[in-house]
Amino acid sequence: MKVAIGQFAVSHLWQENVQTCLHYMDTAHAEGADLLVLPEAVLARDDNDPDLSVKSAQAVHHEFIQPLCEQSRNNQLTTILTLHVKTTAGRAANTLLAIREGEVIARYQKLHLYDAFNVQESRLVDAGDTLPPLIEVAGFKVGLMTCYDLRFPEMALSLALAGAEVLVLPAAWLRGPNKEMHWSTLLAARALDTTCYVVASGECGNKNIGHSQIVDPLGVVMAAANQRPALFYAELESQHLSEVRAMLPVLKNRRFAIPHLL
Repeated sequence: MKVAIGQFAVSHLWQENVQTCLHYMDTAHAEGADLLVLPEAVLARDDNDPDLSVKSAQAVHHEFIQPLCEQSRNNQLTTILTLHVKTTAGRAANTLLAIREGEVIARYQKLHLYDAFNVQESRLVDAGDTLPPLIEVAGFKVGLMTCYDLRFPEMALSLALAGAEVLVLPAAWLRGPNKEMHWSTLLAARALDTTCYVVASGECGNKNIGHSQIVDPLGVVMAAANQRPALFYAELESQHLSEVRAMLPVLKNRRFAIPHLL
């Protein structure tokens, strides 16, 4: 499976962000990608207004998603991103969407809200209460996660035990002391915990680190970006996955019960 990551700085204008997403989708399709992972909260962002993502929230099938669905209608590219979807007055859900062949084929409401490092995502965002579905892309089973979910190994393990072979993670990882180290360490750890490929797209810009990565099941970085906008690729191989899982059978050797939601 050929995977692509599109990393960019989200604008305060959702119309500009739609065009960026469409450009990445068009280019990734032309390059033969099966899967494109875009960042978290691509609807709108403003360094001077931390609530803009929620203020700009739309319905799932509104102006932002419609052109992306149209772009995907005549090809097999699966595109994954997150945006804020309206819930109640002044509130939204941080919602991951998977788009293919003109439809939203899967959605996931972020379970772990970022109430850490002096930020409180839950102030305006409603947490989900169910694990995301697995989707199939080019013969691989793909598990879905969002940003702060990365810090909770139980979630990645739950997806792997359900059959995931690839974990995808749209993110907007905030800058701060040691945050790039946390990001890289956790991506490698989740790959090693689960012997899954990890495909993580990070929003870049003034407040978020970028540093998107594609990591193999042994925690090795196959491809990565720095802090600038980028579109890059890697090939995921089912034979390599099988060899790693035969050599390092942590999913079979584990002695603990299957994690479950509280």
